Amino acid sequence: MESIETPAYIVNKSNLETSITSFTSAKKTHFKNSIFSYSLKTNSLPYILDEVNRRGGFAEVVSSDEYELARLAGFSINNIVYNGPLKSKATFLEAIQGGAIVNIETTREIEWLDELSKDHTYPVGIRVNIDLALISPDDAKDDEDYSRFGFSAENSELDIAINKILSLKHIKLTGFHVHRTTLSRAVSTYKEISLYIGKVASKYSLDIAYVDIGGGFYGIMEGKPSFEEYFLAVKEGLSTYFDLEKITVIFEPGNAIVASAVDFITSVIDVKKVRDFYLVTTDGSRNDIDPFYKKSSYFHYFLRSESIKNKTPLQIVTGGTCLEYDKIFEVKNEDLLKVNDRVVYKSVGAYTMTLSPLFIRFFPNIYLNNGSSYRLLRKKWSASDFFDIYKTN
Repeated sequence: MESIETPAYIVNKSNLETSITSFTSAKKTHFKNSIFSYSLKTNSLPYILDEVNRRGGFAEVVSSDEYELARLAGFSINNIVYNGPLKSKATFLEAIQGGAIVNIETTREIEWLDELSKDHTYPVGIRVNIDLALISPDDAKDDEDYSRFGFSAENSELDIAINKILSLKHIKLTGFHVHRTTLSRAVSTYKEISLYIGKVASKYSLDIAYVDIGGGFYGIMEGKPSFEEYFLAVKEGLSTYFDLEKITVIFEPGNAIVASAVDFITSVIDVKKVRDFYLVTTDGSRNDIDPFYKKSSYFHYFLRSESIKNKTPLQIVTGGTCLEYDKIFEVKNEDLLKVNDRVVYKSVGAYTMTLSPLFIRFFPNIYLNNGSSYRLLRKKWSASDFFDIYKTN
């Protein structure tokens, strides 16, 4: 790692391959018909998209920009799952005509359906609102117990939406989308959601071809639920209403695929004493590894430039920004870190690169660790790179 210019993300090729293989293998064990559709929003690095595409995965996208990125990355239209409220009319219609799996999220999308040719029948799905306070109260965050997404079956919203779709003779409603971010990622919650969509589906006489469960699973992590456990829970829940020999079950993992596949490495650039503790400044930032600023601990280790025994009661490792709250973690009763020592943060592949701001320091290098060497996947941005995107002539 000595040759790596910090700060930098490092994609571990082996870990990425293991995550994809483990997920798809476990999926095939429990479902005759299933789709692995990778969530672009989790980490849209083209190298990762290429690995998913090469291994038969679909792209799950939630905006017109992500849709166009998936196309640039080589995904065929019929290997795209198109969700979310930020679809453009043009990409929405193109996706349906091209055979993508498109899940209706907004009323305007239902109106756009009328612009499709009446000489052909087009299948679409619809997102159902998942109210965790009702379905699985133990897994509902206090401030997020309801969901912003989907049409509610608990009032007339879903009925109205489905009836509007069914009134269009050239449209066939063939799927339900039920993704829901949960507090604990508990296996039981996936079973409850799967049971719930069965109850909802039983109200309608529809020829359902698929149920899109979404994502939110833990990746390969000691002490956390396995892919096998998640899939068994989904299978048990869905089988109470659906014939799993006939329908396709769609999964949209993001975190489960990339979290453990990416590390972030920083260098110590300054150490100073304040009061009775030391502040250790690094050339990275909390923005790079915890853009939501919600984590209280990190999987990390040190690469020390020299071995000096100097036990110190308290060190606070910080980022290099001008933000007072760019404090990352505490080090207690360990040797004092020195300038040029390095801090490596493990398993930071999910919701980091896609959320990193252009604040003070531009995008850092990204390397691929192929087991024997490191290859540059993205060169860090310079001021010129940033400036040039504003040139319109």
